[in-house]
Amino acid sequence: MPRSSKSRSTSQAPSHPTLGFGVPTTLDPHHFVVKIPRGNYQPVHIIENLGMMSEGDTMEPLERAILDRPLWTEISGPVKRHFNQRLKSHNLKAGQWKIGDNLIDRLLGKELCVLAWTVEGLAPEKVGNAVGNWLALRPEERWWLFGMTATTVGLAKDQGKGWRMALRYALGDTPQLGRLPIRRAKKPVETNIFETLPLFQS
Repeated sequence: MPRSSKSRSTSQAPSHPTLGFGVPTTLDPHHFVVKIPRGNYQPVHIIENLGMMSEGDTMEPLERAILDRPLWTEISGPVKRHFNQRLKSHNLKAGQWKIGDNLIDRLLGKELCVLAWTVEGLAPEKVGNAVGNWLALRPEERWWLFGMTATTVGLAKDQGKGWRMALRYALGDTPQLGRLPIRRAKKPVETNIFETLPLFQS
């Protein structure tokens, strides 16, 4: 007997309500904002909002990257598809890019910063390589790269320095390798090594 429309809608309901790309609807969560201006030639800003994690009342959001519009146009489609596949696999609502402020879960935002830092200043013909190599990384590898970069040269004004330049060479100047096979650990991995996405937990 076919399922009723009511049972189908129930099974497909999101695990919990979210905004944008996976941001929980809790009070002042740690998240990222992608500001897309209305003008077709204005740059896109990626900002980290620490929310309740802020130290004191005067903590300002951190501007992590400023991307020229052609670069954003090049990476926005693959990023949206990849993030939405991740969200869908955990029964969470998909996101869409829109003019204005776009909210992104804190760890997805870290991953986006790694790609943005890689392509800023990169030659247009190498952006495809950068996207492919970024997609080949596991999420925890992107989180690690964000952490290493953000601690020293993680603001928009730090373009072309230290780890930012290293990312450009490692992911942008390397021929696209395609998606890497899943590597299985020979022994259990300690659970405290990598962060886990809280929005993906059951």
